[in-house]
Formats: sequence, structure tokens, C-alpha cells
Amino acid sequence: MQRDTYVVKRSFLQWLQKQSNPGRIVNLCFLVVLIFSTLLTWREVVVLEDAYISSQRNHLENVANALDRQLQFNVDKLLFFRHSMRDALQTPLAFGVLHDAVFRFKTVRNTPFWQLAVDKDRTLPINGVSDAFVEKTTLLSRDDERVNNELSAALELGYLLRLASSSPQREERVFYISRAGFYLSTDTTSQTVDIVSRYYRFVTQPWFTQQSERENRSRAIRWFVSPPTAYTGNAPVITASVPIYYDHYWYGVVAMDFALTTMKRFLMDAMDDHTEGEYQLYDSRLNMIASSEPSVRHINRFDEREMAQVAHAIESDTQGEIRMGTRFVTWERLDHFDGVVLRIHTLHEGVRGDFGSISIALALLWALFTAMLLISWLVIRRMVSNMYTLQHSLQWQAWHDPLTRLNNRDALFERAKILAVQCQEKSLPLAVIQIDLDHFKSINDRFGHQAGDKVLSHAAGLIASGLRSNDVAGRVGGEEFCVVLPGITLEAAAGIAERIRARINSKEILVKKSTTIRVSASLGVSGSQEKGHYDFEQLQSIADARLYQAKQSGRNQVVWHDHEKK
Repeated sequence: MQRDTYVVKRSFLQWLQKQSNPGRIVNLCFLVVLIFSTLLTWREVVVLEDAYISSQRNHLENVANALDRQLQFNVDKLLFFRHSMRDALQTPLAFGVLHDAVFRFKTVRNTPFWQLAVDKDRTLPINGVSDAFVEKTTLLSRDDERVNNELSAALELGYLLRLASSSPQREERVFYISRAGFYLSTDTTSQTVDIVSRYYRFVTQPWFTQQSERENRSRAIRWFVSPPTAYTGNAPVITASVPIYYDHYWYGVVAMDFALTTMKRFLMDAMDDHTEGEYQLYDSRLNMIASSEPSVRHINRFDEREMAQVAHAIESDTQGEIRMGTRFVTWERLDHFDGVVLRIHTLHEGVRGDFGSISIALALLWALFTAMLLISWLVIRRMVSNMYTLQHSLQWQAWHDPLTRLNNRDALFERAKILAVQCQEKSLPLAVIQIDLDHFKSINDRFGHQAGDKVLSHAAGLIASGLRSNDVAGRVGGEEFCVVLPGITLEAAAGIAERIRARINSKEILVKKSTTIRVSASLGVSGSQEKGHYDFEQLQSIADARLYQAKQSGRNQVVWHDHEKK
């Protein structure tokens, strides 16, 4: 009885010391100060990040607006040509020279190729193919009732195209391609041998075929990347095209070609003084058209995964930003071009900028403050902890198993006897679970004692994780454990034992590199309700006997009645 009183008094003193530990107060004060300083710093970081994102968006928006203004000039010019062509179709001019040209068409329309020139110094010549060529495809149509007016209107358009080509050019070429088998082009030469091949190339390009009523119901300007040909200097070009409709009839297409170098010049002009970061221009299929980097080696490239991420982001909105590792990418769609402008700002550029300098200074201040706080905490903590370290270490070693960190045998028995007395005084049930790992010796033999220690530590953690705070678990032998459950009936204890068995058996343990094993356990359960006994050693003996029954019955099971399994 005196021993039990001593144990209770010692437990109470331990609890009191634990609650009034100055080390906890020191840790709490340090943690509160650190959390508040970190939150304040983080708030500044968030504000700084928002300002950085806003700055990136503003820079890109300025460049995109400037680029849009340059492209708008060409778009307006293209629309002007379309309006002029429709006006000419609606009200043809009664000039004799135009009637003569239309009359000459009747004499050459069946020849393989032909050219009608009125005044080469004032207007562009019309280049055409035969009726037989037009009749080969359903996309082309030479309507005799419309072709005369169209030829006359085309000659008027040729005059405007000639004027456009005489001014400083911002495009490579401008042309009108008719479904009636002829075309006008600002780069037309006196050579007529390539008329058929050029016309065939024109009418088979997507910028022509996709301007039909079915493909472009809105009759809007569309942009295309044309592959390199001999006519484009073996280099790809960007083509903007718009259909010509009058009186619900599709006559043809007015189009402009832009070289990639021209688009790059547009981009560089739009950048003005926004030299920080790289700007890239893409078409609607995310093919790169131009970059602000003068050297190809320095262009920021995206792999397939990153490009898919960019494509997904662009689909959802007209502008935005995404982070890709050390790169911050902002993007914005253009109003007068079927594409998008990207601004790529790398971490290196960001560090060198104003926001980077502020961020570094803020980080250094936080690091300095935290370092000073940490040094202060270490000094105070060491002064406090030195008084308790040795005492707590000896106390813990006296009560716990160092490998499994559970109660050792002596501590388990002492605590179990105290719980048995308390349950008996309160008429509460008491249950005991005896646990033994199956085939543990073979684990040591096959993998070594270090692997066995890992298994014991892992099993102990699984056992302890499923218990209440007032339950007691301990290691009573090599691979044998015991659990004391106050206030738990025998049936409920059997359920807890089954959960422990299933938890141990369901986990794989890494014992060596690339080698895992699965262990099982046999469990015996006893309870005070069976015979009214509260003697812990007797209850453990009964549980141990049932554990032996579980071993004999095949292992990996729970026995909580004599000769009965669950």
C-alpha cells in the first residue's frame, strides 16, 4: 500500500513539473515572436508580389497596345481595300479603258494563262487562267453575269493597290484573289509564265479556302502562317485575309503578306523603352512568330508540357500570368491579330530589378531578426534546459524502453497495478492484451538485428497509435508487448486487439534498400469480468495463455476466449 501511494505521489509530481517547465514558456514566447515577425514579413512579401505582378501586366499591356496600333493600320488598310472593291462592284465606273479591258478578257479567257494591263504605271495588271482551269474545282466559279463587273472593279482596286505599294511598305505584298480565275498582286512582274502556278498556290492556301461562307460566317479578318515557298524567299510569312462579298455572293479574298522580320520589327517598335524581359509573339496555334531577343540562342523556349500549360491558360481568358519554375510569364491576346504576346521575366532579371532589390533587403532583415531571436532563444533555452536534462533523461530511461519508446516491463507493471486498483475501487472493467510478433526470429536471421529493431519500433508505433491517452502499453519481452485497457470490457478489448492486428498486418516495413516485408502478430485478450479478478499478473497470465493458443491455431489472429477465436 505504501508503494502504491509512493507511485501515485511521484506521478503527480512529474505531471506538475511538466506543466510548470520553464522551457515550455521560453519556447512559447519564442514561437509567438517568430510567428508574428514571419506574418508581418509575409504580408509585405504578398504586397510586393501583387505590385510586381501588376507591374508585369502593365508593361505587357503597353507593349500589346502599341503592337495592336501598328497592326490596326494594316487591318484598316485591308478593310479599306474590301470596301473599295465592294463599292466598285456596286457602281462600276463607265471608263472606256475599263470596258476595253473587259472586252479583251473575252478573247483570252480560254487561253491557259493571260494578263490584262491597262496602264502599268497607274494600276496593277490582272493575271488569270482559263475557263477550263476554273471548271476543275467547285471552289472556283466564273459567273458570266458577274465577271465583267468584277474585272472592272478589280482594275479599280489595282489602282489603289498600286498607290499602296508606292508608299513605304509595312507588308511584303497585297493581293486580290478571285474565284473567277484571276488575281492582282503588288509584286506582279512582267513575266507571265508562272501565272498558273501562282494562282493555283493562292487558291489552295488556307487563307483563301477558309474564307468561304461555311468556314467564315462572320466574314472577319483571319490570320494564317503560310509555309515557305519560292515566291516568299523560302521563308514563312504571316498572311491576313478578308473575304469579298457583294449581293450574297463570295467573289474572292483580299490578303496581305507579312514577313517574320516585319513582325519582329513591329514587336521591337512596340517595346519602345520596355527592354526588361523577353517579349514573344505567337499565332493562334502557339507557333512563335517573333521574339525581342536579338540572338536565337538566348530565346526562352518552352517544352511540350510548359507549352500545354500556356495553351490551357490562354484558353480561359484574354490576359493573365503563370509561373514556370524560375520564369514568370504574363500574356495578353491582341485585338487586331489572331495571336498572343508573352512577356517572360526570369528570376535572374527579377533579382536585378527594383522589386528584386527590395525583396532581398526584406529577406535579409527578416533573416537577421530571426537569427538574433534564435541566438537569444538558444542562450535562454540552454540555461533552463541544463537544469532538467539529466533528471529527465534518467527518469525517462528508468520508465521506457529505448528502442520502442514504450513503457519497459517494470514501468508497465507498476502503472498496470495502479490502474487495476483504481478500476476495482470504481467497479470498472479492466482488460489486458498480450501481443507477440510472428516469426520474429526469422527476420533477425534473414535481414539482421537492425532490421529486427526497425520491425519492433514500427510495430510499437502502430500499437501506441491506436490507444487512448489513459491506456498503457509496454514492451515485456524481446518481441512481446502488453496493453492495459482500463474501463474496457472483454468484448471491446477484443475489437481493439483485432484493429491492432489488422493495422500491423496491413503495413509494409522497409528493412533494407528496395526490400520491404509484411509482419503479423498473434494476440491474446483477458478481462476482469470473466472471473472478477483484478490482479494484473493473473490477467496477463491468462492473456499470455490465449496468445499461445493463437500461435498454435496458425498465428495472425486474436483469441479472447479459451479455445475460441475471433
